[in-house]
Amino acid sequence: MVYGNADQEIPGWAIQADLPDGWTGDCCTYAKAIGVNLVLYQGEWTGKPERVMVLNVWPSKLSSLEAELQDDRHRYLDRDPKAKVSTLVVNNKAMTCRGVHYEGTDHEDDLVVFCDPGLATGVRFSWSMTLAHGDPKMADLAASFLGVVGQSTYLKYTDETKGKTGKAMVHP
Repeated sequence: MVYGNADQEIPGWAIQADLPDGWTGDCCTYAKAIGVNLVLYQGEWTGKPERVMVLNVWPSKLSSLEAELQDDRHRYLDRDPKAKVSTLVVNNKAMTCRGVHYEGTDHEDDLVVFCDPGLATGVRFSWSMTLAHGDPKMADLAASFLGVVGQSTYLKYTDETKGKTGKAMVHP
């Protein structure tokens, strides 16, 4: 679970996801160093983006989840106009999520999923993972990635006991 405190008009938020067996979650050392909210990785941290699941949460600015997806697609294709783009099927019962599989000419595949926990939350988030094109474990890694995305849930975060016990409360 990773969370962010309320900020102006955005309520506090928490994103909870299942950690696959053999993976390590980090919100506070490596994730902060690369400017994201959470990273999930196997083995030792290498600092390379390959085979790392990345969660990024931001205040909603664009009008819709589709607009977020189109903006990302536009930016990706500006950098790599010959990349192949296909839909990534995402099954998250808690919220709307849309995914894209980019096959870059750099021989890397980028799996990117945008999720919208609802207008009242004030945030949207994305999960992403880069894999070497032709990675022999691509199917297993993609399945783990989609499992994490599919089990991701949004919760409203409130620090009701601030100054008392220092514990945080999370509400659905």
